[in-house]
Amino acid sequence: MVEKLPALLDEIRACRLCEDQLPLGANPVLRATESARLLIVGQAPGTKVHASGIPWNDPSGDRLRTWLAIDRDTFYDESRIAIIPMGFCYPGRGKGGDLPPRPECAATWHQRLMAQLPNLQLSLLVGQYAQRHYLPHWYGSITENVRHYRDALPAGYFPLPHPSPRNTLWLRRRPWFEEEVVPELKHHVKKILKV
Repeated sequence: MVEKLPALLDEIRACRLCEDQLPLGANPVLRATESARLLIVGQAPGTKVHASGIPWNDPSGDRLRTWLAIDRDTFYDESRIAIIPMGFCYPGRGKGGDLPPRPECAATWHQRLMAQLPNLQLSLLVGQYAQRHYLPHWYGSITENVRHYRDALPAGYFPLPHPSPRNTLWLRRRPWFEEEVVPELKHHVKKILKV
């Protein structure tokens, strides 16, 4: 039997695999259609996204959209952009911010999801969890992965730092990211999305 994406998304949205470990309960947040050409793989929803059910509906999303040079309507156009985090539900809070994404999501769902996205041309790997899972080689840090983004392009990946306001210092200390990497990112996104 051939799996269909809408049925798979329904199954994921009904997932309760790790509900006992989630402080706010299960609320899987993701978006995808078979026609999507760009994929955004982030970490896991924060509390605002958990409450709204809309991915990247927070200050991190505002910064990410600025990096991509696209508006909210384009960003949430599922026919062009799929949004699949490493963890689909809010994982809870730790000492330095949100906890890492629950590992069950990627292990259970990611391979099946990727098989249903035949038109992807580029996957943005936002943050260390996505990069550790998908990058063909790991350079030892987010900084080095992002610095060597060109090495990942042939495999269809573009590593990015997380756009969280918590990373403002990281960005300030690495002006080359906004000066060199963001223009390249915008170029690739514009070409793929035809915006």
